Amino acid sequence: MHRSAPRLSRILACAAVPVMLVAVGCSSDSGSDGKKSAGSSSSGTAGPKPSEPTVEPAKFTDLPDPCASIGKKTIEDLVPDAKKKGGTAGGSTDLSVRSSCSWNGLDDQGVKGSQYRWMDVGFTRFDSDQSLGSGAKRATADYTKQVTKAKESEGAEKVATEPAAGIGDEATLVTYGLSKTDEDFVYATVVARTGNVVVTLTYNGAGYAGAKTPSSGDIVKGAQKAVKEAVAAVEKTADSEDASSAGGDAKGDATDGSEDTKKDRADAKGDAGSEDSPKSKAKS
Repeated sequence: MHRSAPRLSRILACAAVPVMLVAVGCSSDSGSDGKKSAGSSSSGTAGPKPSEPTVEPAKFTDLPDPCASIGKKTIEDLVPDAKKKGGTAGGSTDLSVRSSCSWNGLDDQGVKGSQYRWMDVGFTRFDSDQSLGSGAKRATADYTKQVTKAKESEGAEKVATEPAAGIGDEATLVTYGLSKTDEDFVYATVVARTGNVVVTLTYNGAGYAGAKTPSSGDIVKGAQKAVKEAVAAVEKTADSEDASSAGGDAKGDATDGSEDTKKDRADAKGDAGSEDSPKSKAKS
């Protein structure tokens, strides 16, 4: 009897060992699965996608009337006896994106011959586009393209290029000579960029019937004067848009104020007629 008791204790102790091992094993597996699950959850979660940089909004959303972009006095000085003093507008499918105007005239000086002058101005506006870039960037590319085009004019002789200071954000003057209709023409083209708009102005002249060929200096001076007015006309479109927007906001504020005033008056009238008002109590 005394021997069987210790033996029974040993048997019970040994039987308990596998149960503990199983418990430990389950606990270990559970912890491992938890870590794996946490790790897979962490690595499987997609982070926020980086947002694309927003392009700079275009400065100008419209173009001026090209035939009104250069002052009448300037037209009279640069193109004497212009056939159409108001200019001839060029064709365009969208005048807010592309427009142009030209003037030409022959100033007959009798026995001294005649002076011929031609001037044209063109505007091209570029909108900002998420895939193409900002309007200013696109206009800069076109500005470079137009300068190259002027320098490579067919038949141009003695081509010269130089920066034109004080005109828009950047400007280039291209001068050259050209022989046509048996006369020597003097050309000056100014390509300017202001914001997201490119302005291209060409001014040229020639002397007919023995008249003296105009000097390059006079042609350049006239072209620069005219293009400055054209660029200023573009820049005024932004001012007029801001003024229009401000006027609309002011009108809206005035309307809101008027509505608030009406409401206050109605509330005051309602208070005066209520039983709790001082005037109502005096009557009772």
